[in-house]
Amino acid sequence: MISLALMLALQAATPAPAANSGPGPLGAIGTQKLPAKGCAAYLWSMDAGRQLVAMATADPAQIRLAIDGKTNDYAMTTQSPAIGFGFGGVTQYRGGDVTATLDMAVAVRADISAGATVTSATLRIDRPGRDTIVMPVGGLIGCV
Repeated sequence: MISLALMLALQAATPAPAANSGPGPLGAIGTQKLPAKGCAAYLWSMDAGRQLVAMATADPAQIRLAIDGKTNDYAMTTQSPAIGFGFGGVTQYRGGDVTATLDMAVAVRADISAGATVTSATLRIDRPGRDTIVMPVGGLIGCV
């Protein structure tokens, strides 16, 4: 059985990424812990670097991103349809001039306890007057 704690421990053993190792202005967010309650989706880039670029939590409903070298949490504004674990198939988050849209599908597997895999997902970052970024991401959902 794959344990989310094991996956997070492996992530912690990985050397710290550069300040901005993601595509364009999107960078790695570094090591993250499980939330105090509810579930979190840990999303890695699908490129060769496999950096943790986002963590979405169900309660509070927000996403953590590192944009232009600054890590911030952005509150959920819309979500639909429900796909389980407190997440929606398409969820939009906003804060300041940033709009982030997470479109994901999940699958429950017998070998993962208290969570699921993110089988396919895209993360879109929109900012007025700047290029839109759309990147494929994948990962795991872990719950406490």
